[in-house]
Parts: sequence; structure tokens; C-alpha cells
Amino acid sequence: MFSQIGPMEIVLVLVIALLVLGPKRLPEAGRSIGKGMREFKDSIAGINKDEDEPQQDLTAAREREAA
Repeated sequence: MFSQIGPMEIVLVLVIALLVLGPKRLPEAGRSIGKGMREFKDSIAGINKDEDEPQQDLTAAREREAA
């Protein structure tokens, strides 16, 4: 599917993005896309930071009670 995309096509897409978003908003858009892709990957893998945090708090509380 993407085997036909070469370096010139990538440069063209980046130039168009720069013209549409401008130099100030382009890094922000890149960060947003990266964060969204990371969250999507984590949700597919079943990783959820919210579920991990209470478990760590529970373990720390048990260690304090045992001491």
C-alpha cells in the first residue's frame, strides 16, 4: 500500500502541513499526533496507567502496615 510513497511525496506532505498549520503550530500538531498514536497503541496492548497506579498504592500501603 505505502510502497509507492517516496521521499518526494513525504517532503510534499510536510510542506503542505507547514503551509496549512504554520511554523508555530506544526510542532504542537506533531506532538498531538504522537500522543494519540501512543495512547492508541497502549489501548490495543491493554496497557492502562490508571489501573496500575492503585495497585502500586495498595502494595505500598501493605508494606507500611507490615513494618
